[in-house]
Amino acid sequence: MKTFLFKTTAIAALAASTAMPALADKASGTLNVAFTKELENVDSYFNSSREGVVLQRAIWDGLIYRDPETNEYIGNLATSWEWIDDTTLELKLREGVTFHNGEAFNADDVVFTVNYVAKEENGVKTQRNVNWMKSAEKVDDYTVRILLKDKFPAAIEFLSGPVSMYPNEYYAEAGPSGMGLKPVGTGPYKVTEVVPGQHFVLEANESYHDSPKGQPEIAKIDIRTIPDVNTQMAELFSGSLDLIWQVPSDQAEKLATMDQFTVANESTMRVGYLQMDSAGRSGEDNPFTKLKVRQAINHAINRQELVDALLKGKSKVVYTPCFPSQFGCIQDVTEYEYDPEKAKALLAEAGYPDGFTIEFYAYRDRQYAEAISSYLNAVGIQTDFKMLQYSALRELNMNGEVPISFQTWGSYSINDASAMVSQFFKHGALDSTRDDEVLEWLNVADSSTNPDERIEYYTKAIQKITKEAYWAPMFTYNTNYVFTGDVDYTPTPDEVLRFVDMSWK
Repeated sequence: MKTFLFKTTAIAALAASTAMPALADKASGTLNVAFTKELENVDSYFNSSREGVVLQRAIWDGLIYRDPETNEYIGNLATSWEWIDDTTLELKLREGVTFHNGEAFNADDVVFTVNYVAKEENGVKTQRNVNWMKSAEKVDDYTVRILLKDKFPAAIEFLSGPVSMYPNEYYAEAGPSGMGLKPVGTGPYKVTEVVPGQHFVLEANESYHDSPKGQPEIAKIDIRTIPDVNTQMAELFSGSLDLIWQVPSDQAEKLATMDQFTVANESTMRVGYLQMDSAGRSGEDNPFTKLKVRQAINHAINRQELVDALLKGKSKVVYTPCFPSQFGCIQDVTEYEYDPEKAKALLAEAGYPDGFTIEFYAYRDRQYAEAISSYLNAVGIQTDFKMLQYSALRELNMNGEVPISFQTWGSYSINDASAMVSQFFKHGALDSTRDDEVLEWLNVADSSTNPDERIEYYTKAIQKITKEAYWAPMFTYNTNYVFTGDVDYTPTPDEVLRFVDMSWK
């Protein structure tokens, strides 16, 4: 089959026709950054995009912090914690912390935040991040207890990631819409301007507490949404941008040859996969309810070619519905070698000797999605390609209206299989499989405090998911960061752009 190599942007011509970058905005202390995807809501509980995770870690704090290099858990808004029993976690809180609006942080904020986000009717977008908590109760002004619905050994990992603490008085009045327009946290950066989906301005929190995140060194972060990568690069050359990220590999390779830029490539926990509607939610004539069709899809994809030709860097082929380093993400699974002839034979056996036509959705990385679509076309599956905004595709998926789509998931950088496998295979709104046996096994794996038992039941679930070809996992992502020579930054392998770790040279 044809190798899907794509024409690179004419960066050399761009460089010749554009002014060399000025000294960025080092003199004014402003770091100019581009986001590619539009962020639907800055409120960290009401978006599920990577851009939202980046802002979440800058604006808000969690009770616990996980060092991205050592994976050690360190107190952040909590100074210590202990398990009272299997479902009760008691935490001592840091004193003297204030929110950006001047509210003092104490137990009331933790209790309000947990009790609000844990209620499903309040609509947190990624329920998996919060639905393990039952409630929280105040012991005294600086001691709280978080009550779990069931045993959940990954609780500390989740508290160190997506569970941010909000000011109770402000959030009770502002709600998600108000928090999205005027975010208030305790984090290293405070927000001074929000133009929804387009522009965000952050300023260093000069009163930031003694957090393991460290103190912000860059005074101001100006973030604009610029969907077109070529436009981002033009602005990088002109000096109106200092840092861009998620740069496609071919452009990054060209930029790496230019002395005025630093190009850093780092692995991420993000997995790219095809999600198929095996549960038949998108219609009775949906072909993906048939095992042989799903197997054909898996055999049709040349995973290694996608990695070698498009992703490059530190990306790897995967066959699991989780990232290999995540606890419980076992690798002894059914693997589907690239075999287009076998894919055609399986389609014929399934009753589609001439293939079929199907709507194929994606929300990012059009280049990758088009290559995948071409593999499907080559075995007789004609795709009606539809590229949507992430929020729009997520809503269609939640409503069960998508037969097949190219999706990615970064697990909020949570190093536990529950953050991905359990997110998509426990009968939630985004579960396109609805396998009762898998649900039963994941319930055990998610709640057991015995690590060996957890691995045993994740193994059962993951092996069935891959044997039944419910998904077509394909590759892990890497991220290319490009920044000017005045910026000092070392990316971490969790795909979190940490402004607090950046400084001027």
